[in-house]
Amino acid sequence: MKKFACVAGAVGALTVLAFGVNAQESTKVSPQVVEAFMKGTFAKLPEGWTWESRVALDETMKICSETRNTPTGGQAKAILARETKSLVFPADGNVIGDWKEGAKIAQNGRGGQFSDKPDTVSGGNCFACHQMTKEEVSYGTLGPSLLNYGKLRDFKPEEAKNAFAKIYNPNSVLACSNMPRFGHNKVLTEKQIKDAVAFLFDPASPVNK
Repeated sequence: MKKFACVAGAVGALTVLAFGVNAQESTKVSPQVVEAFMKGTFAKLPEGWTWESRVALDETMKICSETRNTPTGGQAKAILARETKSLVFPADGNVIGDWKEGAKIAQNGRGGQFSDKPDTVSGGNCFACHQMTKEEVSYGTLGPSLLNYGKLRDFKPEEAKNAFAKIYNPNSVLACSNMPRFGHNKVLTEKQIKDAVAFLFDPASPVNK
């Protein structure tokens, strides 16, 4: 029987459990080995980031974690105020890009994973949580259906701007949202977010058909 190992933790000298003929076998590994392993799991990091910053919780995430995403009224108000300050809208005021590129972003779940190369382009993996088109037969239900998203909002420019904000940093709209902070955490670029908004708002997009 082949043996395989799993890392049991990430602080100090960890124990690597080797499961095979003898499940009691174990060996200690040095902190240096653990450090190298952890760094290797974060293939793509934004400029200036370290792997430690990827696992460290900021104030908003600490509150959401401690309250199991049910902050008090005061905490929620503080989160909304703090996260709204992080929003960065396009300088030209245009929040709508190319819906065809946005469709690719919605389908792409790669980027930032331990198995990705550093130059892997990140996607939004939107279909993992939302129904977005009638043709798509595989989608998640953690988030609401986004069918006819732009049409239901009369394709209003202010609604498109709100969608940009939700994608950039959903915690600026809903405290402790389950949605990733794509722009705030530099998962998606400004252009990618604009393209994702176009996928939601362009009348020609399959989202609105």
